[in-house]
Amino acid sequence: MPFRIQQVRVDSSAGPFRRVRQYVSSAFNYDWTREMPRSKRVIAWIGILLQGYAIYAVWSRSLVWPVMWPKGIALYASAFLLYMIGSGLMNAMLTSELVRKTQLEADQIAARQIQQTLQPEKLDALPGYQVETFYQPFRDVGGDYFDVIALPDNRTLFAVADVSGKGMPAALLAANIQALVRSIANVEPDPLALARQINKHLSRYTPMDRFATAVFVALNRDSGELTYVNAGHNAPIVFCSGSTTLLEATGMPLGLFAEAEYEAGNAAIQPGCGLLLFTDGLTDSIAGTDSTVRLRDALANGSGRTMAGLKSLVDPARTEDDITILLVKRSDSNSSVMLA
Repeated sequence: MPFRIQQVRVDSSAGPFRRVRQYVSSAFNYDWTREMPRSKRVIAWIGILLQGYAIYAVWSRSLVWPVMWPKGIALYASAFLLYMIGSGLMNAMLTSELVRKTQLEADQIAARQIQQTLQPEKLDALPGYQVETFYQPFRDVGGDYFDVIALPDNRTLFAVADVSGKGMPAALLAANIQALVRSIANVEPDPLALARQINKHLSRYTPMDRFATAVFVALNRDSGELTYVNAGHNAPIVFCSGSTTLLEATGMPLGLFAEAEYEAGNAAIQPGCGLLLFTDGLTDSIAGTDSTVRLRDALANGSGRTMAGLKSLVDPARTEDDITILLVKRSDSNSSVMLA
């Protein structure tokens, strides 16, 4: 039986008494045995039923089917023995589940440490450009991926991907995409080639229900010209002088169809302008009926042109997904600034 996690939603912004009430309500509505393998779940419920039967026997002062027991001390001794057997069965299953979850937690911590090494911690300085990044997984490990890769001829590749699903399966596929991007970019540093080859690989070697949206942007640092492929991802935003331009999708998500077609688009970052790449965790956590419009307005009026400005749009109560932000700004001069 695959491991499943039942999400219990509690409003962290609520007061202490309201949160206690939410926890109590969740406790009554949540079946903790659901996360057990089927055999252990059956044994745990046998233990629970035995305890309930023993309590009923004492309360009614008689042991009913399947065996009729004598009255008096024998009844209480039998009920106590039955209760302890049920308690032992349930505690054994709880202990087994605790060990299993402890091992899983250790694996998740190790996976998070490995994933952190895959994400670029410190970016190389790009002369004439400022680059800021932000990554916040929803769980211990996430399915978002971003990268900044130096290319020949004074070019830089920006890659952002969002794998379907959450947790460990999504993190494994994100790590696979990272390895593919790095290996392919060393041989054929072109966004169109990246999209086509990664799509074929994922279509062949991943389950049918697993796919990823992605955007690959190659920047010519001398001219500011952009060549991009958007594989069903949230449209990156080029912002400049109060206006914004969306780099819309030029193909479907990666991993759906091996023969999917992709096209390359072109844009440019003028001096003093910038480029924002992000995953849907950002827009999903922005309050309002149209979070994309609010994000574009923030970039147009200047309040979202820094990482602090973008983070201020995020509502923690609405955050239910990994959040990745990659912000690139071209300087007015040739000075080189890198914001960690």
